[in-house]
Amino acid sequence: MEKRVTAEYRSRRNLLSASALLGTGLLLSACGVEKKSGGKGADADTAKDVSKARITILPKNGGTNTSINKDTKVTVSDGKLTRVTMKDSTGKSVRGSMAADGRSWQPDGPLERGTVYKIAATAKDSKGLEAHGNSSFTTVSKANSFIGHFTPEDRSTVGVGMPVSITFDKAITDRKAVQSRIKVTSSTGQEVVGHWFSGQRLDFRPEKYWTAGSTVTLKLDLDGVEGARGVYGIQHKTITFKVGRSQVSTVDVATKSMKVTRDGKTIKTIPISAGSAKNPTYNGQMVISEMFKETRMDGSTVGFGGEYDIPDVPHAMRLSTSGTFIHGNYWSADSIFGNSNTSHGCVGLNDVKGGNDPSQPGSWFYRNSIVGDVVVVKNSPDDTIKPDNGLNAWNMSWADWKAGSAV
Repeated sequence: MEKRVTAEYRSRRNLLSASALLGTGLLLSACGVEKKSGGKGADADTAKDVSKARITILPKNGGTNTSINKDTKVTVSDGKLTRVTMKDSTGKSVRGSMAADGRSWQPDGPLERGTVYKIAATAKDSKGLEAHGNSSFTTVSKANSFIGHFTPEDRSTVGVGMPVSITFDKAITDRKAVQSRIKVTSSTGQEVVGHWFSGQRLDFRPEKYWTAGSTVTLKLDLDGVEGARGVYGIQHKTITFKVGRSQVSTVDVATKSMKVTRDGKTIKTIPISAGSAKNPTYNGQMVISEMFKETRMDGSTVGFGGEYDIPDVPHAMRLSTSGTFIHGNYWSADSIFGNSNTSHGCVGLNDVKGGNDPSQPGSWFYRNSIVGDVVVVKNSPDDTIKPDNGLNAWNMSWADWKAGSAV
């Protein structure tokens, strides 16, 4: 009896094992058949629902030190973009434009430095199936980027002596890399050369004054240029300015007079009062860099202590960074103009308080001058002004000027 039960048990167990093996074999065979047939199961059905549209977002997710100008773009292949949103870390939206064919999107203007941005994009393929893409990136920080502040301004009209002057907010160590991506050209074809006064200042000028009536173009293509180790440019812009008529005024300290010459003809001679023997006026070619209807002149700001502080100097035109002006003077007697040099280094013209009398020499000269006009001072006992003291690049020989170029 014991043997019979054992035999029966074994028989049943073998039958169950055979069935299990047969079932496993069927399952394995079924999976193999579905893969080879190309898709009648769940995986194939899911594949049918996947959009063929492929979205690409630049910069890629996690990008750092990215450009604020031209690196950001969303594109799609095998479909069209239906929605793109871009926001900064505060949730503020960035305006952008979709291409007419729906295949690309870009922000409308430069981004902010050192800012995290997030982009979310949606596209559809020809069957209307949606695809989605996302990217988060950080633009180059202020610490790792540089910009150049330039003068003159875009679309301005200036005198023939106005150089292009660029002051960088960081010291540039690779001057060649930076200068090679800055171009200054004149419509008259004058050769224009750059000169580095320091690691933060680069000026451009032709050998002679700009040709009257010409147009000058400045192109800054500094985006991504490594100006110093780990410090990159971010600017990509073009500006143009017009050169007006040619006006050069010559101050003769010895005769105490100024001759105003426009387009080669003398249009006015004005009596002046220049710097005293103790505080003489610089010699040299100086360019008007700023003009003020009225301004305060405080001697303590330029090393003269409390010798003067005049709150309302009329018709003041800056000739140097160190404080040389040609300006109206209402506080001195009329008799000094043309007869005595009494100033602290400026060139004074007779004027009235408030500067509202157009008949006064100070008023006339102000109304007939523009930024970039040249004022030449001669026969003064002082030295010639340094070319980097203001916009006075003309006080350097052409050979020396070209020697300061990095390209």
